[in-house]
Amino acid sequence: ALLHTHTMAGEKALKFTILAECAVSKARVSKMELPHSVVDTPVFMPVGTQGTMKGVTSEQLMSQPLDCQIILGNTYHLGNRPGCNVLTKAGGLHQFMKWNRALLTDSGGFQMVSLLELAEITEEGVKFRAPHD
Repeated sequence: ALLHTHTMAGEKALKFTILAECAVSKARVSKMELPHSVVDTPVFMPVGTQGTMKGVTSEQLMSQPLDCQIILGNTYHLGNRPGCNVLTKAGGLHQFMKWNRALLTDSGGFQMVSLLELAEITEEGVKFRAPHD
């Protein structure tokens, strides 16, 4: 598996607290407490599809004025590039990215449809041929 949720015994991986709610639109201001950091919502979440943001370092993303609290990665693309072996050797996605804040990764399920020509779908799951080979 590419991703792991690390928690102490008895500790929850997510605590979500609603701080305020608009009576008209029902829009909310909330706080998500995650194992690596706290994320205020609503939030701007840059996309680091393959574990990186092109043209911007993790240090820049964490510094003012950006001060990003969370980055989105794509499980399917991370599995292809940089790949499971590279991520494992680096000590995981946080270490690979040099990112000590929250990460959100999708399931990769959209690629099951968008890359159907590369997919073999069975009862056990989906296997993809590498798109770059």
